Amino acid sequence: MLDRITPPPIRQLSEFSITRPERRIMKNGVPLNVIHAGNEDVIRFDLLIGCGQRDQEKPLQAMFTNRMLREGAGCLTSSQIAEQLDYYGAWLELSSSVNYGFITLYSLNKYFARTLAVIAEMIKTPTFPAKELSIVADTNKQQFLVNSTRVEMIARKQLNTALFGSRHPFGRYAAAEDYDKITPEVLRAFYHRYYHSGNCSVYVSGKVTPDIICCIEEHLGSEAWGEVTEKTVPATIPPVTTKEKRIFIERENALQSSLKMGSFMMERHHPDFLKARVMVTLFGGYFGSRLMSNIREDKGYTYGIGAGIVSYPDTGILAISTETANEYVDPIVTEVYKEMDRLCNELVPKEELEMVKNYMLGDLCRSYEGPFSLSDAWIYIETAGLDEYFFTHSLDAIREITQEEIRALAQKYFCKENLIEVVVGKKV
Repeated sequence: MLDRITPPPIRQLSEFSITRPERRIMKNGVPLNVIHAGNEDVIRFDLLIGCGQRDQEKPLQAMFTNRMLREGAGCLTSSQIAEQLDYYGAWLELSSSVNYGFITLYSLNKYFARTLAVIAEMIKTPTFPAKELSIVADTNKQQFLVNSTRVEMIARKQLNTALFGSRHPFGRYAAAEDYDKITPEVLRAFYHRYYHSGNCSVYVSGKVTPDIICCIEEHLGSEAWGEVTEKTVPATIPPVTTKEKRIFIERENALQSSLKMGSFMMERHHPDFLKARVMVTLFGGYFGSRLMSNIREDKGYTYGIGAGIVSYPDTGILAISTETANEYVDPIVTEVYKEMDRLCNELVPKEELEMVKNYMLGDLCRSYEGPFSLSDAWIYIETAGLDEYFFTHSLDAIREITQEEIRALAQKYFCKENLIEVVVGKKV
């Protein structure tokens, strides 16, 4: 008889395997990473361009160069590009980050040759039409103005500026007038410098057939495209961190205050990084964390508070974030520091550590269970400059970390004196 009273035993994940891409080099030197996974006749295609926010000479240059690819290419207008992709049931995403631009296509296998032909045209012969650029820039400017009134957005930007300095690429942000300075010439200059076959890589995942691979090689791998030049490494600008402990920005009509706290931490290649992630997850990285249990569940100061390590090229930030009623800002800061002290001075109970481990192991499995999430995983490895054993090392770090290591890491990296507090809201 089936036992419906006794719960099944909880077992820790003993091993973790993730499908590795089949790595090729196409005739023109572009790396092609093929991930064979999934049974549905759907393909995800990703082109990574090695340029982003830190490579631009003018604000918004990287983002708009990427965004405008779909607004006209060769003899195709923006409406024709949209109509063709829509007709074949394809979905196109364009995005950019600190150091990369991304072109992502989702397509049915049977129409992949036709949809990729459109994408290749966009990549190789964009026109950056002035009329469409004006419309896109104006739309983005209006969204920027709306976001600029949100206390959370103001606080996030101010924390980065306080940590990196206003001249650093990670601390410098666009202003409203920068949207008016974007021209087709500015975008073409960025495109010609970085968008070429010597500065990109391709990922394709799903039910990948030989015809799919041949199609990619035909459109993007048979010969060099773009103005292939050696990529220049941007000049390194050291962070200039403010000496202010607390930065307050008043917003008279704010119903809530946004609180951000942050300080520099290790970067992703540091030997302590993987185990420090466990410590920070226990501190504030999931719903059952110390910060949530104390500040939300016990005190009722906020609906949610979180902490995490935000990674940038060559550095990282310990960031703590919440929104709360204006009068609860100082009590929350006090409780955050109390929880830091607890981790520095006391051993974490065994049961609590096991719960965090099980949460992180489960999250690890869920993140890489589908063919398209596998693309995300391996793209992350490339863009972060990590080796292919990162996932195995992550599993080992979660499984092996001890109570004593949690305390030692907290003592080493939780420095209350270095945490900058940014508060945006109504003065109480």
